[in-house]
Amino acid sequence: MNTLILEQANMHKGSLILINRMHPVFEEPAEDMLIPADHRHPDILLERRAAAMYAALIHSLDGGERIVPVSGYRTKKEQETIYTESMRENGEEFTRKYVAYPNHSEHQTGLAIDVGEQKEEIDFIRPDFPYTGICQEFRLKAARYGFIERYPQGKEAITGIAHEPWHFRYVGYPHAELIRKHQFTLEEYTEFVKSFPYGGEHLLFEADEQTAEIFYVHALSSPTVRIDIPSGARCEVSGNNVDGFVATVWRKNG
Repeated sequence: MNTLILEQANMHKGSLILINRMHPVFEEPAEDMLIPADHRHPDILLERRAAAMYAALIHSLDGGERIVPVSGYRTKKEQETIYTESMRENGEEFTRKYVAYPNHSEHQTGLAIDVGEQKEEIDFIRPDFPYTGICQEFRLKAARYGFIERYPQGKEAITGIAHEPWHFRYVGYPHAELIRKHQFTLEEYTEFVKSFPYGGEHLLFEADEQTAEIFYVHALSSPTVRIDIPSGARCEVSGNNVDGFVATVWRKNG
């Protein structure tokens, strides 16, 4: 067994951090952790892993000419500007529905991207991304590459944001597949994983001749938490930005 030491201070980092009105951004990504999501749009950045998986998803669809990245990473200052301008131009009701309050926007993490169907004119705040054609193909394949449609219809009371078919969030694989399968929001998945604590029954996901063992680690009671991982197993750990960590341990089947 190998022992991992999880520091409470890192609870606000990772691909599964929950960002919403109740849970703010604590730390933005370092500049060297951001790269273009699409080489044709060098100013639209994502966190490195998210950018690589977005590029792979677009490549799998041969969709580079038909799907356009509209907005990726934003600084707090940029989010403040967007929010203020929308309040002035669109009013409070519209802005609260479609624009996250500064420091409560997923775009500040580098893990979120707004995409649009290629058109002569594209709305920056609400780009058109229909449930048909290449856009729907993107949506159907997104989970395999670690992305979820973050603000689905009918879940507005949970997310606090109106339905946004253009906004995708990188959470990683297999978490995106589990979210898709159960039709969860990230809020619901964050709570769901807590049903599988370290030291108890773990959540299992089988894929590609491997099994992912997923469990939750509570981290509010101590500055550090120790967990044991089987020697040789690949382990990924993300904070949830709420009260702990989600660990994913990969084992080969057979």
